[in-house]
Amino acid sequence: MRSKDAILRVHLVPAFGKLRLDAIGPKEVETYKARKLREGLSPKSVNNHLTVLRRLLALAVEWGKLRTVPVIRWLRVPEQPFDFLRFEEAARLVSAADLSLWHTMIVVGLQQGELLALRWEDVDLAAGRLLVRRSVVDGIVGTPKNGKGREVPLGEEVLRILKAFRHLRGPLVFCAEDGRMLKKGECKHPLWRACRRADLRRIGWHVLRHTFASHLAMKGVALKAIQELLGHATIEMTMRYAHLSPDVRRGAVKLLDGPPTPDEGAVQAHGTYTAHERRLKQK
Repeated sequence: MRSKDAILRVHLVPAFGKLRLDAIGPKEVETYKARKLREGLSPKSVNNHLTVLRRLLALAVEWGKLRTVPVIRWLRVPEQPFDFLRFEEAARLVSAADLSLWHTMIVVGLQQGELLALRWEDVDLAAGRLLVRRSVVDGIVGTPKNGKGREVPLGEEVLRILKAFRHLRGPLVFCAEDGRMLKKGECKHPLWRACRRADLRRIGWHVLRHTFASHLAMKGVALKAIQELLGHATIEMTMRYAHLSPDVRRGAVKLLDGPPTPDEGAVQAHGTYTAHERRLKQK
């Protein structure tokens, strides 16, 4: 929320604050984009500004202050490389993590802000799932990054670790000894210590998030399922992991070489064929 306030205060209000709402059109938006790029902002940062601007104009439409939202074209952002741990590296890191607190945080696989805001009331150990309903940014607890909560099923190993970690220090799952919420700075050095013990490069908590998603893709999990597990607002955000599962597409095509399923056999037995199948039978 603070980042959006800064975008509004530092950038959008100086640029558009003196204009009538209906005077903000495609020309004004394009001029704004060009100016911010000249100032040295990255395309991704400018797109963040445009997202806030579009949301404000959409609210104006909802409130009857504006008829339509002007067309806003986002800048093309080059795909950014990301780091993740290989399966063997991840296993070494988990083994090297000291104390049950950091060990458990690493294996749960949520975003850091979601981990720090997670409460026991959101963890169903009996059903083996947790609900992501909060995230903390700059010490302020709000909704997750995409504004929506989500349900995350827990694997057997993660569930076992969470059950063993269960404590009575307060409502937060991952907290200090006195039950207070941990600060992001307090989580950095324990992770780095684990990296050093595991003989790994120094990484941040976001790398663990990429690792979780990358391992799912490498195991052949559908990208749509990965999107839902990570809470991505769009499938485009998840597509960065698509290149990690080249064998999945090959395996999908190979399914056509196998014998028909019972349902497919029933369809053919009743004489329902595609045009291509009919031509093949006539030969």
